[in-house]
Amino acid sequence: MTSEPVIEMSGVGRDYVAAAGGTGALVRALHAIDLRVERGEALAVLGPSGSGKSTLLNLLGLLDTPTRGSYRLDGRAVESLKGNELAATRNQRIGFVFQSFHLVPRLSATDNVALPLRFAGVPRRDRRRRALALLDRLGLADRAGHKPAELSGGQQQRVAIARAMVTEPSLLLADEPTGALDQATGASIMTLLDELHAEGMTLIIVTHDENLGARMPRCLRMLDGRIVGG
Repeated sequence: MTSEPVIEMSGVGRDYVAAAGGTGALVRALHAIDLRVERGEALAVLGPSGSGKSTLLNLLGLLDTPTRGSYRLDGRAVESLKGNELAATRNQRIGFVFQSFHLVPRLSATDNVALPLRFAGVPRRDRRRRALALLDRLGLADRAGHKPAELSGGQQQRVAIARAMVTEPSLLLADEPTGALDQATGASIMTLLDELHAEGMTLIIVTHDENLGARMPRCLRMLDGRIVGG
C-alpha cells in the first residue's frame, strides 16, 4: 500500500484580471496543472520568466489559491482551509527558502530561525532550544547571536534554511535559493539541500538555472503556464 503523496494537484488553473491599461483583460497564468509529488521526493521546476513557475510556487506554498481544480496537501483539500487554519497549515507544514533570504534585520540568527515557532505559540525556551540545535547542525553555532548584516550571504541563506526547517515541515519550497550567491557558496547551499533530501525531506526547487535543475532527481519544465516536460 502506497503512502499519501505530499502534493496532489488535478486540473489546477489560475487566472488574473490584468490591470494594465485598465482593460480588465483575463490572464490565464496556469492551465490545467496535474502534479503528484511523493513523500521524500526532490524535484526542480524550470522555465523562463513568465512560464508560470512563480504562480505555481505561490499555489504550492498556500500563498495563493487556484481559480479551478483541486490541490491536496498531505491528503487535505486546500480549498477547505480558511483563515487561521490556512495560515497555520502554511506555517507548520511548509518551509520557504527565498533568493533574497527574507530575514528580519533587527533579529539575531537564533530569533530569525525561531520566528515560525513563535507564530505557532511554542514557548520561548523550547523555540530557542530548537533554533540553536538547527544552527549548530548547519555550522552556525558561533553566529547564533549575530544579526543578518553581520553574516555573509551564504550564512544568511543557511539561517533561512534553518528557519524553513524548524517546524519540521512536510514540504520545503526553495525559490532560486542560490541566485544571490557566488558559485562556490551556491554549491555549498545545494550540497546542504541534497543532504536534507537524503534524510527524507520533500524538496521542490523553482529555478531558471539549468545546472541546478540537472542535479535534481526529477525535473519539470514549464512554458506558457503549462507543464511541458517531466
